[in-house]
Amino acid sequence: MRIDLENEDDDDSYPKPVGRWTVFYYGVGHMLNDVTAACWFTYLLLFLTEIGLSPRDAATVMLAGQIADGFATVFAGELIDRFGHFKIWHGAGSILVAISFSSVFGGCLPCKILASCSSLIETVSYSTSAAIFNVGWAATQVSHMSMVNCISLNSSSRVVMTSCRNAFTMVANLSLYAVALVVFSSSKATTHADIENQYRWIAYTSIFIGCCFVGIFHLGTKEPRLKICVHGTSNARISWAYWFKKVLYYQVGLVYMLTRLVQNVSQAYLAFYVMDDLQMAKSAKALVPAIIYMSSFFVSVIMQEMSWTGQRLKAYYSAGGILWVFCGAGILFLPRNMSAFMYVISVFIGIANALMTV
Repeated sequence: MRIDLENEDDDDSYPKPVGRWTVFYYGVGHMLNDVTAACWFTYLLLFLTEIGLSPRDAATVMLAGQIADGFATVFAGELIDRFGHFKIWHGAGSILVAISFSSVFGGCLPCKILASCSSLIETVSYSTSAAIFNVGWAATQVSHMSMVNCISLNSSSRVVMTSCRNAFTMVANLSLYAVALVVFSSSKATTHADIENQYRWIAYTSIFIGCCFVGIFHLGTKEPRLKICVHGTSNARISWAYWFKKVLYYQVGLVYMLTRLVQNVSQAYLAFYVMDDLQMAKSAKALVPAIIYMSSFFVSVIMQEMSWTGQRLKAYYSAGGILWVFCGAGILFLPRNMSAFMYVISVFIGIANALMTV
């Protein structure tokens, strides 16, 4: 195999590891996506219902975004695979994310233009912004994830860069919940305008933090120009239809879909439960998801040091599912006068999430 890298000799057949700064610059490139996604799944439905949308209309907005994300991810992957230019896709996607995310939490612009507060106009406006947000999010995610394989051929460097990205995912989530905790604790919301201002502060601060790191990523990361020439081998491209003939494809897809369903639904609706059913303090909207995320992160770090087999993976996944069943039962039957136990349940939810995603 011959590897051609800029500023390297053609005779060097061993891929060299990348430097620490390269790892850092790459790792911060997904911060905007991470911080906005955490805000999106945790607070979007709560925000929309608190400003007056019906639960059905709020769910329609969320669904519109998820449908757009599903299609955009497929097409973005295909286009990036064909044409490359990772940084252009990443930058364009980040711009869409920043603009559309601010428009969702910034209010209904068509309502102001048309001087109408019709629920239909609001739903269409928010759904359009949600779809644009998820298109930009998908373009940024796919370009950033696929870039790691072109920055270096060194397997250790790829692992380090991916780990750095995951570490900054934690930073993004905790940053969001820290901002939310400060906002909810320091300001009182008695009117719709106050509620909108609270979420706008959270959203705009999240965008500012994410955009700063996107700027660092683009300034520090060069467009990958890695060329790989393999002699004596035939690398035919596998057709999409090939995977649809594999039973394992459906098994893995179903398990992953159900796992993400548990996590995303719980993240989206726990804020409702904390506020509407348990009548907890406003700060709980930030503390509960933060506790879940931190406990999940700590367990994930511990499990990285373990050796894995197929049986052990199944055992831990099953344990996580069973633990989630008990957590769900605890949430269902927890009385309002014992709402403080929600913080304890949050710890076990985080552990269950880590076990199921291992």
